[in-house]
Amino acid sequence: MTKPTKFLNDSLGERIELLLKDGRVLSGVLRGYDDYMNLVLDDTTEQTEERRRRIGTIVLRGNNVVSINPA
Repeated sequence: MTKPTKFLNDSLGERIELLLKDGRVLSGVLRGYDDYMNLVLDDTTEQTEERRRRIGTIVLRGNNVVSINPA
């Protein structure tokens, strides 16, 4: 199993996909993270069951993330 910080470090500048606690799926380019796994994503899109929308640049608290995958 890959450690989360190693995966995040290897994924800087790459597109990742996040599953959030509320069921939304976000996809964006990882620009940064901190020790609490708060994430900065560029060119972010949000996917729900009903629609898909562009968000842009976001800062996401790490405690909202259920899983992180390469996109």
